[in-house]
Amino acid sequence: MSGSSSLYALAGIALFCMGLFALIAYPHSLRKILAANVAGTGVFMIFVALGYQGPERPIDPVPHALVITGIVVAVCATGLALTLAVGLGATHIAPDEEE
Repeated sequence: MSGSSSLYALAGIALFCMGLFALIAYPHSLRKILAANVAGTGVFMIFVALGYQGPERPIDPVPHALVITGIVVAVCATGLALTLAVGLGATHIAPDEEE
């Protein structure tokens, strides 16, 4: 790995660690969904950095195609998670709302 791809991979590792920490630390469902997206973005960055082999060799298109597919799946999963969170919030009765 070259210097720029190493920096890119380190940034991806940092994003993944921040997302994992937020996923564990915060109980609110919206924050957990956002944390999972941040962690997923970190994984995508690491995967793209590992696919780069230097300026003298051509870029391997397979990791990039997999990341593009992963982004589409992540957007769909985020939409599903947000829909479920809204549905859960609509059926949840807060303790101070009980009669």
